[in-house]
Amino acid sequence: MAEAADFQGTIPSPARRWLRRTGALLAGAPLLAGLLQLPSAASANAAGQTAAQDASGSGSVSVALDSLSPEVPTDGDTLTVSGTVTNNGKQTVTGAHVGLRVGPELNTRSAVADVAQDSDSLQGATGSEIGGKYVEKFSQLTPGVAEPFSISVPVDKLNLDDDGVYQFAVSLSGQTAAQQWDQVLGIQRTFLPWQPDEAGTKTKTTFLWPLVSTVHMTAETGSNEQQTPVFLNDDLAKEISPGGRLDEMLSLGESLDVTWVIDPDLLASVDAMTRSYRVRAAGNTTTAGTHQAVAKQWLAELQKAVADKEVVALPFADPDLASLAHNGTSVTGSLSHLKEATDVVANTVEPILHVKPSTDFAWPVDGAVDPSIVKVATSAGADQVIARSDSLQETGGLSYTPSAARPIGGGTTAVVADARLSEAFEGDLTTASDSTLAVQQFLAQSLALNLQTNKQRSIVVAPQRMPTTHQAQAMADALSALEGGNWSEVQKLTAAAHAKPDPGATTKVPSTSAYPSSLRKQELPRSAFEEIATTQDELDNFKVILSDESRVVTPFGRAMNRGMSTSWRGNAAAAASFRNDVDNHLTDLTGQVKLIDKSDTKLSGRSATIPVTVQNNLVQGVQHLTLRLTSTSPTRLQIGGHAYQEQPVTVSGGHSQTVKFTTTAKANGQATVVAQLYTEDGQEYGHAVTFDVKVTEFTATVMLVIGGGFLLLVLAGFRMYTQRKRAAAREAEEGGPDEAGEPAEDPKNPEGPEDRLKEESGTDARADDPEQQSDPTPDTAPESTDPSGTGERVDR
Repeated sequence: MAEAADFQGTIPSPARRWLRRTGALLAGAPLLAGLLQLPSAASANAAGQTAAQDASGSGSVSVALDSLSPEVPTDGDTLTVSGTVTNNGKQTVTGAHVGLRVGPELNTRSAVADVAQDSDSLQGATGSEIGGKYVEKFSQLTPGVAEPFSISVPVDKLNLDDDGVYQFAVSLSGQTAAQQWDQVLGIQRTFLPWQPDEAGTKTKTTFLWPLVSTVHMTAETGSNEQQTPVFLNDDLAKEISPGGRLDEMLSLGESLDVTWVIDPDLLASVDAMTRSYRVRAAGNTTTAGTHQAVAKQWLAELQKAVADKEVVALPFADPDLASLAHNGTSVTGSLSHLKEATDVVANTVEPILHVKPSTDFAWPVDGAVDPSIVKVATSAGADQVIARSDSLQETGGLSYTPSAARPIGGGTTAVVADARLSEAFEGDLTTASDSTLAVQQFLAQSLALNLQTNKQRSIVVAPQRMPTTHQAQAMADALSALEGGNWSEVQKLTAAAHAKPDPGATTKVPSTSAYPSSLRKQELPRSAFEEIATTQDELDNFKVILSDESRVVTPFGRAMNRGMSTSWRGNAAAAASFRNDVDNHLTDLTGQVKLIDKSDTKLSGRSATIPVTVQNNLVQGVQHLTLRLTSTSPTRLQIGGHAYQEQPVTVSGGHSQTVKFTTTAKANGQATVVAQLYTEDGQEYGHAVTFDVKVTEFTATVMLVIGGGFLLLVLAGFRMYTQRKRAAAREAEEGGPDEAGEPAEDPKNPEGPEDRLKEESGTDARADDPEQQSDPTPDTAPESTDPSGTGERVDR
């Protein structure tokens, strides 16, 4: 029978028993009658089996295995299996029961992987059902309704023999109106690792426990002395709050013997939250952060958790080594950012966690390596690269999984994590069934690996960088079970890296063309590194004028490290937005030191002074600046006797300084003048201010004064002439003194027409008078240190 062949140990249904007895009694019936019946029965049987499963091979009833305890049974244990069965078909299932099946021993890691891939398929061997009282019965299963089950069975009833990995299945058998015979309608396979006694040789297992998050802090800081940081959002507070992802990672990890792998940026961000911080809000505003207590509690717990554990620190912000190797090395300065990200680790991790971390490890995404990645990874000082076995694959034909450490040349060691163990907890593990299957598969792979050879090996497990809370819980369950097993012992990552390499293991790094295309599509493009380089150039030009450059260099340096973070993979738009925000903020800061615009100016006379104002809206002073004023028409207007003149500029924070330049007019007309700030190394700083100067050697007012004075002189001369002419005429007619008895002119007090003119006109024409009415006002006002207004006009 088909069912009996596919599912060993299936109990024949009453209908089948009746058919067998009838066939025996009617042995003498014509053979043709039997031949006519057999095709009909076979057809019905085949049709029933086809109807019992969908196109994927799974049954019409789904079986969810929510828990299996203990995960690693041993002698004397009672195995408890619980879960739910759900009728996904359209017909009610009757006479149903859930049973347990122990399949054959799986002798290879590949066999374990194959079973896991088709865990709910009705095809393939499943082993005989234990039966008896170790079943749970259901009178009927209504379509769409989930029914729970729980079965406990002593381990000695499972007939487990030699040490090894056994296939273990939970099946649902029953009938429907269309198929009225007992058949398996659904199944779920998993694994039972069986190692009741201490293994003669144990695998040394290193499990990396990553504390890595996305980018949370911006380049913005407050203007206060503490430089209050600004966060992109409040997501980090959610992650470290009770029940959050990072809080779960911490709570679970502190009870496990693991190697902590930490991004220093995460520590710096949480540490910043323990004090005053702000969070971006709508409309380009910020609000005060309120999770200081949560941040302090999380850091305090982390300090206790890692106090006696190994801590490996990644470069700051976990830079994407593969993106840098493939797209960034040709951009000037990109590798220097990796070096800075490595150098800052010591001053970040140890002061916060009070432990000295190892900084010798580089961890490319998914452990995928090629020669360029290895070169970049080691360029900042790391001499050990965490790779993965699906990248650095075995080509030597070994019959077992070799130890993790591999010398790959140049004094560099590749620490090759096991791919199957590392990937065991990826995917959606939100359901208890998926989590249970992941745990059992991990344990099965670990035991199968240990049974490959009697040679002791060091194995590393490097899971995904940012596990979800459900993935983290599954990881913790698996590790707890592994630590309670008899075939594995814990080892630190540094010990695994320095373990004796297996001489038969592959040491050849795959070529660049072998790098997975799926990972390459997620890399940061070359344009990203070019944008970062542009920002760095702006920062270099800006910092030289600052009296305290650390207030700017530090936050922007860390922001550029964050712009290269591995966490941007798969989120190119957000990465580009972050880089753009960093550059815009730097541009805004540099624009706070600027020249005040000036309106066009009139210059009368041969010389005058032009003031130009430098404004500093930063909170700190600026220095090492030079202001250059240039005449584009030096034949008409010169600055300081030349085509241009330069003066040093130093301006306190929040102040302005007016710099005055002496000009000399050479000819009437209009001259364009350009004011530009320069740094000490001759680089232009900020935008130039351009204005026109209209040069007139004599102004209309001066001409009017001169013309008026000339007219007065002419009139005075004419009057003097007429008066003298009249006096001479009278003397000629009278021939002597005035008959009126007018006294003669006193030689000691002569008074002529000029004196009378003076009296009449009220003007003292003596040459030694300090100022004459026709004199122009001074060219410039006295020197002033007050800032000049925008577009200040120069007066004479």
